[in-house]
Amino acid sequence: MPEPRPDTQQVIAENREYTLFSWSVQQQTHPIHMTGGRGSHFYDGDGNTWLDFSSQLINLNVGHQHPKVLEAIKAQVDQMCFAGPSFATDVRAELGKKLAEVTGLAKSFFTLGGSEANENAIKMAKLYTGRDKIITRYRSYHGATMGSMSASGDPRRWPVEPGIPGIVRVFDPYMYRPPMGGSAEEWEDGCITHIEEVIQLEGPHTIAAMLVEGITGSNGVLIPPDSYYPRLRALLDKYDILLIDDEVMSGFGRTGKWLATQHYGIVPDIVTCAKGLTSGYMPLGAVVVNQKIADYFENHFLAGGLTYSGHPVSLAAAIANLKVYEEEHLFEHTMELGNYLGERLEAMKRKYACVGDVRSIGLFSVLELVRDKQTKEPLAPYNGTSPEMARLAAHIKSKHVYAFSRFNMLWVCPPLVITREELDAGLAVYEEALALVDEMIGAPVAAD
Repeated sequence: MPEPRPDTQQVIAENREYTLFSWSVQQQTHPIHMTGGRGSHFYDGDGNTWLDFSSQLINLNVGHQHPKVLEAIKAQVDQMCFAGPSFATDVRAELGKKLAEVTGLAKSFFTLGGSEANENAIKMAKLYTGRDKIITRYRSYHGATMGSMSASGDPRRWPVEPGIPGIVRVFDPYMYRPPMGGSAEEWEDGCITHIEEVIQLEGPHTIAAMLVEGITGSNGVLIPPDSYYPRLRALLDKYDILLIDDEVMSGFGRTGKWLATQHYGIVPDIVTCAKGLTSGYMPLGAVVVNQKIADYFENHFLAGGLTYSGHPVSLAAAIANLKVYEEEHLFEHTMELGNYLGERLEAMKRKYACVGDVRSIGLFSVLELVRDKQTKEPLAPYNGTSPEMARLAAHIKSKHVYAFSRFNMLWVCPPLVITREELDAGLAVYEEALALVDEMIGAPVAAD
């Protein structure tokens, strides 16, 4: 057990007084004083151990303080802390080669995170095609820089609008809530014909790329039908439009493969990644492009650069992190445990009146909560909360399980190193919270 820190309240107070916390009204923030961690758990200044059921920001894939990644960071610091982006380094060559191998693409441009990766992917697509428009989806999040936020459909884009020009949005493969009141079966076909109609109305010659999350993450783990990506790939090829695959959250083992789109047998033109690339141990993102795009920039100016592009310590962390995935067979573990998790979530859906839908692939899962399974009325409004969601979150937190909940949804995205016993412990707390919600909405007590 970690020791309590006598200064923990002072640390929290000084964090609040001298720093700004993201995506929040500052006076409403109540940060946890985090002091360390190991594996699937982290510690706070009061001496509590928390089960990290959201891998921090769904990025800490190899868990807290993995010794092999720490060792690689320390070794690189001793050898060389920094090299400018115009220099060749051993780690740059090694990671670039590995990313080409695992993505099936050609060359990587390194950034410091997912937002910058998407920003640069948009820029490269426009430079390569000579076109200005980017198609994105409404229930999407691509980052917090001006370009990546403009490309997002997430309500977090609203404060920065109008944003950059040329963004055109389409509806998502959201099979639980098809738009315009259709059925899931109708929408499986309609979601692609809808995109084609938008392409035709916008003018194919004006559209550089379509930017999608491999599996939509912070807007609800929207898992498309098996036909979606093959049909989308064929549609974009028909109009000579690039496919940019944002794998920042869904990539690098979260679904049991290097890329979520690999489940569907397609190869994007550009892949963006971050989060699971280093498991958050160092800041790093990447834009990985196909051979045609790479060849284009052999004799055309690449108008982009970052002081910390190709930072050697970040690259060393990524190399070690990717080795951990392979050496410890974490993708296989994710698929095996993910199958079990999917079964548990389906059982919760049957048991609790408030669970309208569950969506799960690997260790990337969400429960969508409703007031009525027949009407599908959400338990909280879009971009809002409710007393039921507040009580659910408070109960989970009281049990020292760190969870991600948003809108009317509750995620299950633990580190890929989690054990079945740890997973069961977290799910037991979730079930207690769901029972409280059922009580609040007046549902019959669920049978064991």
